[in-house]
Amino acid sequence: MARTREFDTEAAVSRAMELFWMNGYEATSVRDLTQQLGIGQGSLYAAFGDKEGLYRAALEHYRTTLAAAALRSLKEGTDARSAIRTMLVERIRIAAGGDGRGCLAINAACERLPENTAIRRTVRDMQDASRDALAEVLRVAAERGEIAARHDPHTLAAFLVTFLNGLLVSSKVTPDVHALEPLVEVALAALG
Repeated sequence: MARTREFDTEAAVSRAMELFWMNGYEATSVRDLTQQLGIGQGSLYAAFGDKEGLYRAALEHYRTTLAAAALRSLKEGTDARSAIRTMLVERIRIAAGGDGRGCLAINAACERLPENTAIRRTVRDMQDASRDALAEVLRVAAERGEIAARHDPHTLAAFLVTFLNGLLVSSKVTPDVHALEPLVEVALAALG
């Protein structure tokens, strides 16, 4: 008879996400994970298959919590420029926190690609969701006359996602929100 799982997998994934986010995939050992999660190696393998499976679960948890919250706040903003500014600055603040831990998704792309196609797909899905949400905000803003209509909303959204990716990498090198925030204003100038 199979034993029932004796730990909260959601809480374990959340704690693993923090560990992977701070240390990266390669620098996080199975021993680090079992100690942080308070579970045995057998339980980790039974629940997640292996370290890679737990990493994918942690990345998915990141997508459905922090990344999803950023998209919600973007959609709930009153005017496009303020909503985009708020979203970009908040992402910088999160990434610069923890002495420059960056963004888990961008860290995954830098550390695990191009070899890992599952991670590529997950990160691409997150970036596509960000681009699509930004494009819709920009489309509506152009229709309202809040921003110039000189650029295609999808192209402008892709630029903002690419800019954000660079900011998130920069936050690891220079984990100083005050040094990075002014760059947001330069990017917002592209909105016209």
